[in-house]
Amino acid sequence: MHAYTLSLKTLLEQNANPANAGPMKKYMRDQFEYLGIKSPQFALLMREHIAEHELPPLNALDTILRELWNLPQREFQYAATSFLGRLENELEPEIISTVEYLLVTRSWWDTVDTIAGHTVGNLFKRFPAVKTKYLKKWRKSDNFWLRRTTLLFQLGYKKETDFDLLSELIKENLGSDEFFINKAIGWSLRQYAWTNPAPVKKFVKSTKELSPLSRREALKNIGE
Repeated sequence: MHAYTLSLKTLLEQNANPANAGPMKKYMRDQFEYLGIKSPQFALLMREHIAEHELPPLNALDTILRELWNLPQREFQYAATSFLGRLENELEPEIISTVEYLLVTRSWWDTVDTIAGHTVGNLFKRFPAVKTKYLKKWRKSDNFWLRRTTLLFQLGYKKETDFDLLSELIKENLGSDEFFINKAIGWSLRQYAWTNPAPVKKFVKSTKELSPLSRREALKNIGE
């Protein structure tokens, strides 16, 4: 194990709280084990570790992220996504293969949505060739978490949102009975509606195949 991973692992394990771990696990539908470190304390511990050890070196980032991801407690995955966010503007295009691994491994909304809306959105904006290659691959994937990522990566784009692309991606996922896909469709439309409600209303009205969940989410803040 990389020395950086080991030092963070030791710090978090020293601050584990078994009394919190059970309820945290239950909240996440028993998907993962937890150390029991709640968000405010976790943030403090991360700042403490970074103050002492700085951020992970970019030349070892792939190793550190994967090591954290493969530890059993969920806080280690949260640490990995935190590092991705803190290093967002320094990431090189090659990190996308690691990002893909994180999206399809130990997948659940808490990590996928953070990576999709921040890391992937930033990488796709900075590196068009990465976007072209991976969007083509992910939008047709059997892995619905990758398809959810294609629906959510533009969440922070606001006026830069490619609504034609988003519309295409949504149409490719119509008819899905997967909750996380239908929720993402509605979320992506609702988010863009804050910037430009008219095309969202038009799209929802003209797209009869939208699931009730997607339709409800899309119009939540703008009405019919």
